[in-house]
Amino acid sequence: FFQTPIQLIKITNAQAQIVEILNHLVTHNMVRVHEDAPLKFLELIQVLRAAHFEDLEMLWSQYRNRPAYRQWILDAIPVIGTPAALRFIKEKFLADELTVAETAQALIASVHMATANTENIKLIETLAVNSKVLENPVLREIVLLGYGTMISKYCAEKAVCPVELIKPIQELLAEAVAKDDTPEIILLLKVLGNAGHPSSLKPITKILPIHGTAAAILQMRVHADAIMALRNIAKKEPRMIQELALQLYMDKALHPELRMLACIVLFETRPPMGLVTTLANIVKTEENLQVASFTYSHMKSLTRSTAAIHASVAAACNVAVKILSPRLDRLSFRFSKAIHMDIYNSPLMLGAAASAFYINDAATILPRSIVAKTSAYLAGAAADVLEVGVRTEGLQEAILKNPAIIDSADRITKMKRVIKALSQWKSLPNRKPLASVYVKFFGQEIAFANIDKAFIDQAIALATAPSVQAFGRNTIKALLSGASYHFAKPLLATEVRRILPTAAGLPMELSLYTAAVAAAAVHIKATTTPTLPENFHIAHLLKTDMQLETEIRPSIAVNTFAVMGVNTAILQAALLSRAKLNSILPAKIAARLDINEGYFKIEALPVSVPEHIAAVHVETFAVARNIEDLAAEKITPLIPAKVLQSISREILTSKITSSASASLSRSSEIISKDMAATKPTIKFRAAQFEKKYCAKTVAIGMKGCIKVATENAAFLKDIALYKLAGKHSIALSFKPIESEAIERLE
Repeated sequence: FFQTPIQLIKITNAQAQIVEILNHLVTHNMVRVHEDAPLKFLELIQVLRAAHFEDLEMLWSQYRNRPAYRQWILDAIPVIGTPAALRFIKEKFLADELTVAETAQALIASVHMATANTENIKLIETLAVNSKVLENPVLREIVLLGYGTMISKYCAEKAVCPVELIKPIQELLAEAVAKDDTPEIILLLKVLGNAGHPSSLKPITKILPIHGTAAAILQMRVHADAIMALRNIAKKEPRMIQELALQLYMDKALHPELRMLACIVLFETRPPMGLVTTLANIVKTEENLQVASFTYSHMKSLTRSTAAIHASVAAACNVAVKILSPRLDRLSFRFSKAIHMDIYNSPLMLGAAASAFYINDAATILPRSIVAKTSAYLAGAAADVLEVGVRTEGLQEAILKNPAIIDSADRITKMKRVIKALSQWKSLPNRKPLASVYVKFFGQEIAFANIDKAFIDQAIALATAPSVQAFGRNTIKALLSGASYHFAKPLLATEVRRILPTAAGLPMELSLYTAAVAAAAVHIKATTTPTLPENFHIAHLLKTDMQLETEIRPSIAVNTFAVMGVNTAILQAALLSRAKLNSILPAKIAARLDINEGYFKIEALPVSVPEHIAAVHVETFAVARNIEDLAAEKITPLIPAKVLQSISREILTSKITSSASASLSRSSEIISKDMAATKPTIKFRAAQFEKKYCAKTVAIGMKGCIKVATENAAFLKDIALYKLAGKHSIALSFKPIESEAIERLE
């Protein structure tokens, strides 16, 4: 069963419609973003989803040599999420028609947007063993992580998930452990973590330091990644992960960082009251203040959670915190901390949360590990939207080998000592990474990087390559003669849908779509004194006085649609809330740089600005339409204009006018005629508001104003849902103060 997304246009000729929309997007988003560009981008995605592989081939052959069109195509095709899109990206990469950067970007988007089925899983599997992918470590990581994501999405729809899908990764992990190949072990652990298959628990457990010396000889960062790989498995088998995480936490012989990571995993399983109380009793006798501080702060922050999904954990943590000593609450930020904050609206079933985990060590200058993530709650579902983690173990060791760094000295001296320490680290044979970083999106790791000796050597080789130096010279020559650039970048930021069956047999959909288009027009002119020779070297820039004047006009348009109602391929009848953000912020900057003399100056010059540099408009209305006859589409405002005019008086007259009654009949959200007849003298408060706030800053000679206006249905019922209905707008503007004109800021 496939539930189609909301249809924006009727598809009659996919090829012709793709070309028409593409032409509109390219021509209307050069200097600044068109306000309807996000909607047009959504239309392009819809038509591309109906296109066949041959249609994509024809489109590519027609526009691949036209940079503006090429960029729009490569931004749109990955997010359509069809098997044709994945096949297109694979074949174009293998045919050397895509660069590595274009392929990486396209694969990340397409793997996470594509429907998880056996055809797509097989395609990713064959791509993972392709020789061209194996030769490029970055692409291999992206493809393997994407394979784990595909398995996770496929198994989410199955009562029993086939073990055969994840078996090849488990076998590769066993081989990597036998060879003691640390980078390969870490990569495969992350793949198993993305997949979240319960059968991976045993292979991961063998790597944890709880089964003797075989696992103990592995590096600690391997143990750390193995523990974090349990998090997605915990969503399916929380009881098993709780037992394992508690066992790791209770092992006081383990490194404190591993015990704190086990604590993170344990609380993500939403432990019951008994387990949280057990944890509190362990903390009472804990000798390591880093572990005690982290666990206590984690419990304390969860007690303040208002999200329905954390209700039982919050109650359990309330009891646990009372068991523990309040002195743990007074520990400074030298000790490890966990922070959780959330906001949740029960009537709307909407909420958001932010968490941060700060793992420190008494013997280190920098934190050993930092993890930050954001979550969202919608209609009873929860998702970890974005997560970023950083480990700095190797960096700490490199810095601590030079004790003079921590001595009291001026900032420049300390910076020189740090650079010296890092240069000494590079010459050492030790290959431990300086740092590592990873990024997760919706609970799936999409990329990670280890900054080690090999990474630094590759970066240096790339920066000093003849092709890069030639590119740098050509860029500088272009700037000296004056150059103009235009950039445009579309993004389908959100496509969340939840379909519910109804007694009437029609599908009820709750969905949220967010599309954005950003653009920038840039003009740069550079001059140097003395003039650079024809065949100059990059090092000559160090001996020149360079002046740079730049005018940039960045703009962005964002459209968000929240839909609730009946959705079929032909008929739609729904409540639609649309939010539109448009912003443009021009700037003109002049800079002067003389490295030889140590002179640097930057100036902000006057520039013409539009009436509003940012504006947001939100409107909610009912829509009913037949996709076969879009001209007959019916859009009904929830609060008709005549009702607002009538209700804006302080007190209604004893009888509602006939014109208002006619408007009332058009919306089910407005008071019925019977109610109006039985209670003709009810008094309502006006639900219209318009205000303008201004502030002056004489120092920069500018006046800023915010204009807020709203028309809502709060006169019916003073609750959040009725306040959201109607029209809302907010606009931000900046204008120079006439009597305080300023020529430039330095």
